[in-house]
Order: sequence, then structure tokens, then C-alpha cells
Amino acid sequence: MRMLPLTFESDRLLARLPRAADAALLFSAYTSDPTVSRYMIWTPHQSVAETERFIGDCMAAVEAGTRFPYVLATREHPNDPIGMLEARASQHIVDLGYVLPPRYWGQGLMPEAVRCLAEWALSQERFFRVQAFCDVENKASQRTLEKAGFVQEGRHERYVVHPNLSPEPRACYMYGRCR
Repeated sequence: MRMLPLTFESDRLLARLPRAADAALLFSAYTSDPTVSRYMIWTPHQSVAETERFIGDCMAAVEAGTRFPYVLATREHPNDPIGMLEARASQHIVDLGYVLPPRYWGQGLMPEAVRCLAEWALSQERFFRVQAFCDVENKASQRTLEKAGFVQEGRHERYVVHPNLSPEPRACYMYGRCR
């Protein structure tokens, strides 16, 4: 049973499921960039083939209904992926994660996408909570979530390994938005 939409749109963005043809564009846009992956749970991709495998995993997760990794594009360039926003639904909660390359930072694009998907989820009878976490040092992600209407709920020690920063689990802030 599909719990989340296959696509969604905001004022400036289009979100759709990934396809194999996205791999080269995503590799050049951000998956190979160490600046982008700094606070992520993955290391920079070393080849387009690695991004192709990632896209294959994304498509399999959608088929299984476990994750909905949306590729984001601007309305002006709908065929040029600029980043991703992933949603994972479990019972009454939707967990979000996202990534955007530096050339799009500071334009309000990710808060717009996060807000749009969170509002959709909270309008559904099934969902009561949308949440996301970020490393305590990731100020940009904290601002993204706050601009999208999320509230910082607490700090979780030793919560997630960010392999580009440390092999040990790091502290993260949990953010939530509820109805």
C-alpha cells in the first residue's frame, strides 16, 4: 500500500521519484561533493556507477514501499535534478531527510520542499507527526527545519554516525511538526 504521494509540487519546485537517467546529473550536482556529504550518513560517491547503484536502491525502496526518495527540480528546469528529499512513513510518523548542493543553498528551496511535504502528510488522516534530525553542528539544516515550521524538541546523544566527521555516533537535534 502506497502511503506517500509519487509526486508533489511547491511554488518553485517539482518533486518526483528517481529514475536511472538521474544518476549522472546527481553525481555532478552533489553526490560526489564532500562539502554536501559532510553531515550526511554516506560518503561522497567516487563514480557515476556508485550513484547509479544508489538510484537503483531508491527505486527498489519505492517498489517495496519503505522509502519515498523524491528528486527535486526547479519549475524552470524540470529535467535537471538539484537535490533530494526522502520520506519514510511508519505508523503515524513520517521521517524526512534531504540534500541540496551549495549553489542552491540560501534560496529557501529546501524549507519550501520540506514544508510542502510536511503539510501534505499532516493533512492525511493517517499521519500525526513529521520529524527530522540533524547534526548539532549543522546550523543550515537547523534553519531549514525551523523555516519549514518544525520545532526543535531535543538533543539525542550518540544518535547517528556521520562518517565524514567521525566513525562514532554524534549528537543530533530532533525536530518535529505535529497536528
